[in-house]
Amino acid sequence: MSADTDDEFQKELITLFVQEAQEWLQQIHVALDELQQGPPADRHLQLAHTMKAGLANLGGSAATINLHEVEQTSFAALPLVEAVADPSVPLSAQAFLSLCKQLGQIHAALTRATGVTFDAESATEVVTAVTLSAQAFLASLHGLQARLTDTGAMSCQVTKTVIAQVDGMTRNGVTHCDVASLRELLKRGAQAEQAFAQAVHQLGPLVANDIRKLSQVSAEEWNQSADAWAPMVERTGELWSASQQVNAVEAMTFFTGLQSFLSIVLAQRVLPGAPQFEKVESRLREIPTMIQGWAEAGRRERGAIEALLPVA
Repeated sequence: MSADTDDEFQKELITLFVQEAQEWLQQIHVALDELQQGPPADRHLQLAHTMKAGLANLGGSAATINLHEVEQTSFAALPLVEAVADPSVPLSAQAFLSLCKQLGQIHAALTRATGVTFDAESATEVVTAVTLSAQAFLASLHGLQARLTDTGAMSCQVTKTVIAQVDGMTRNGVTHCDVASLRELLKRGAQAEQAFAQAVHQLGPLVANDIRKLSQVSAEEWNQSADAWAPMVERTGELWSASQQVNAVEAMTFFTGLQSFLSIVLAQRVLPGAPQFEKVESRLREIPTMIQGWAEAGRRERGAIEALLPVA
């Protein structure tokens, strides 16, 4: 292989490495940002693992193409992650700052080694981010929750969820919340709830159609066409799981009951009459509208929480 060919091959390897490095660094920074917020213990451990895996991948990949400075700075960050990996130990400002500085060193090493600009400032931007007192924010959230209760408005549990998050942070020794992270939390919640609403809109009518078909055949035919009901059961399970993920309590209760209903009926332990099938079908056709109202309530709650946050 000629020298020119070797150079071209090395350039191609570096191009691929740069793409991977950017992805790993993004994962590391997102995990570090969330870790600063004092997540639950199991999530804390998962985030630390994500960071260690990203650094190990980055260092190992750099080693294979002889980018030794990137390799060394990446592996040097692993003990710093280990220092913040224990969820039972409050995250100290010094340990966090040391890790941020090391990530900045990795960015600089990558830029020198590849010629591609890796913004080192992004490694420490969370340190200088806009923050607010966790205790003051908690008090404001409790006030918002009380106002929502007094008005009798439909609740999407957004305020309750954020209160639980911030309360967990304070128990883990966090005194200030990163405003950008709070906004990202609200954004992710909105996306999850909209995805749930879409799932209900798509799957709910399909399950309702299957319930109608089920009511129109005899119990003997249920056994003969048992495989035909499998999609209905699977869709119901998907809807229950999706409702659980977004804490849609009313929907989760309904889908739990629907799962039990289908289990009993298909096992022929109980043979319901037509009115019972009609009631279940009717409820399924109403659920999409109810969930859309629930999602709208979530948007209103998020708007109220956003109003409590300082301008970035």
